Amino acid sequence: MKEPTRRFPPHTWIGLAVLALVQLGVAVGHPLIATWLTPMAWTGYILAVDGFVARASGHSWLTTRRREAPFLVLASIGLWLVFEAYNIHLKNWGYLGLPSNPILRDLGYAWSFATIAPGVFETADLVYIALRRRRAEGPVKPASDLPGRKPFWILVGIAMVTIPLALPPAVAAYSFGAVWLGFFFLVDPVNELLGATSLARSWRLGHRLPAISLLLAGALCGFLWEAWNFQAMQAGGAYWVYKLPQGLRVIDLHFGQMPVLGLLGFPPFALELFALYNLTKAILGIDRLLAGSAP
Repeated sequence: MKEPTRRFPPHTWIGLAVLALVQLGVAVGHPLIATWLTPMAWTGYILAVDGFVARASGHSWLTTRRREAPFLVLASIGLWLVFEAYNIHLKNWGYLGLPSNPILRDLGYAWSFATIAPGVFETADLVYIALRRRRAEGPVKPASDLPGRKPFWILVGIAMVTIPLALPPAVAAYSFGAVWLGFFFLVDPVNELLGATSLARSWRLGHRLPAISLLLAGALCGFLWEAWNFQAMQAGGAYWVYKLPQGLRVIDLHFGQMPVLGLLGFPPFALELFALYNLTKAILGIDRLLAGSAP
């Protein structure tokens, strides 16, 4: 019997409509769209991509993982605040053109931060589907054959996320690369020890597409973040700027507001985000809570 054709869920079209509205608003110079361009564009993108994922695979965050999706949104805010806390000391970026009303400004922060993890994970799901159609996963290796250097990588991760905070601010600004790598080295092996999802363990078992999909998704999302941020700046809305240390300003190539070398940080950031999210789930027992609330 022929498998029934899957339909695009309704939120796919809502997402595409929001993306079209954002571009129309930019074209006509609407100040409200310019101010809220980043969270609006990412909300439309997430809705649309989720629909494509659901259509292609039969499952997605907003169709078959609806009970976990609100937690992902809240976790996204909390996890990005970790990096904002580092930025207080490293001073690598800042925000301009924000609403003067503090309530609206905080709403903009929360809405924007809430789209970060969903945007990356939805993109990774879509990339995974595309890669799965082109290549099969590698052979699964027996667990007994898996080498482990978890204590070493945990120590490396601890060093990379703590040393920048111990450096003087003028020097710490050069250490941002350690922050965009260190959390993965620290958290992913901890996840394996806790029995949570670990990308390194999956890689050693032969399941490599999840990690590859996240890396590619990070690169694609980085491109979109900076493209929409540049649009917001050009439209006179809210946007962010980067503050390169003096010693790195000789490399004056940019994509939008982002120094080109900074684009290298987006792929490992996607790995960090995935590891931190799964650690948060493991600590809070989210999977058990969701399983217990299932009808």
